[in-house]
Amino acid sequence: MMDALYLVIGLALLLTGGEALVRGAVAIAERLHIPPLIVGLTIVALGTSAPELTVAIEAALSNVPDIVTGSVVGSNIANILLVLGATALIQPIRASRRVVHRDGMLLLIATSVLVGLSLLGTIQPMLGAVMILAFAAYTAYSYWTERVEARRLARDTAAELAAGEIEDYKGVSTRLLVSVPIFIAGCAAVVLGAQFLVEAAVNIARLIGVSEAVIGLTMIAIGTSLPELTISIIAASRGHSDVALGNVIGSNLSNILVILGITSLFGPIPISGQIPWFDVWVMLAATVVLIPVLVSGWSISRREAIGFLTLYVTYVVAVYLGLPELVMRTFGGA
Repeated sequence: MMDALYLVIGLALLLTGGEALVRGAVAIAERLHIPPLIVGLTIVALGTSAPELTVAIEAALSNVPDIVTGSVVGSNIANILLVLGATALIQPIRASRRVVHRDGMLLLIATSVLVGLSLLGTIQPMLGAVMILAFAAYTAYSYWTERVEARRLARDTAAELAAGEIEDYKGVSTRLLVSVPIFIAGCAAVVLGAQFLVEAAVNIARLIGVSEAVIGLTMIAIGTSLPELTISIIAASRGHSDVALGNVIGSNLSNILVILGITSLFGPIPISGQIPWFDVWVMLAATVVLIPVLVSGWSISRREAIGFLTLYVTYVVAVYLGLPELVMRTFGGA
């Protein structure tokens, strides 16, 4: 009973702390006159991944690596099938050709790399450093292409889009005496929430007789995807469902390259159990399906949204029924 309470408290601290962290950081950036495009590509993108990062680091330090990889893989699956599905159900998501061609293809490459790493069985610190540098290069490339597009259109379209994207994170006073303490409090809440969440998740996994990977792939993954889900649903209700696509692709890239990259610096991350045999392939399949769905009509329709949500429910049920373990045993994984 107490573990369930700690799980709820941990999720609540992660969500409120992550929100405070991003809002405080946006206010500080505004005070320091940092351009909106930079804020959108860095502060907002990385800030919304703070819950996943702190959970991954806490799990690595607590020697439960299955939660590290499980939460990342599960979060990426949830972002595509659950977040985009729920958002498109409210309002069909329009896809920018530039986002699909540039960011979507990079996500597909990064996801394929993670599948390859899972077959190797570990992510070494040196490779983690390369992943972090790859994300930095992607951010720089995104900034450059957005500026080029803005000049082509003879107006600051990129900055306008970025300003619209970070609008939901405004509301905190830009006075440093206010924004800095909010930012620090958010960081502290996220760290404390991660500790509660990981400890409770491990205990619950042992209590109900499932692996830590299953908890990471489902409970923790859904919990850490709630910020993206909330933001996307709010944006859709305001008629800006297209924001969800950029948020999800950016979050998934950040999960793979930044979260696993940084966490690996604390020590090699083993990828074992059911994840290399089942879950990474579901993540790859969800990513592969996303691209042609977008290209076919440059949108995600309500019918496709229902398909995404059905696939996600099917996946979660399969995980708890033990299908991944069956696949692992069948193909020689255990």
